[in-house]
Amino acid sequence: MRHRVKGRKLNRNLGQRKALYRGLLISLVKHGKIETTLAKAKAVRPEIEKLVTIAKKGDLTARRRLLKFVPQKEIVAKMIDEIGPRFKKRPGGYLRIVKLGPRPSDRAEMARLEWVGENDETS
Repeated sequence: MRHRVKGRKLNRNLGQRKALYRGLLISLVKHGKIETTLAKAKAVRPEIEKLVTIAKKGDLTARRRLLKFVPQKEIVAKMIDEIGPRFKKRPGGYLRIVKLGPRPSDRAEMARLEWVGENDETS
């Protein structure tokens, strides 16, 4: 039984999983959207949304908490200066998962993880 078991292992140990989440977050902040497998997108979305909620506060404590997860000052600065104020009025749901269909090589379900915009019809 899976009582009180949260998250997905993605066939990785804890260190590899943290590194994967960190890399996906960095790519998402840099490029605005990323294409990955559906399982990875579903696993990383709650983690990134928690970090965006921290970035919305924008104070020194928030900056230090973000630096604990992502030790790159330019990524944390972009999250606090651009992404945090962009979602200031939004109570949650900062990311969207768009299914893209199977990958040709191994038929893994692919998805695009992107930010929800202020002027989108669905937001």
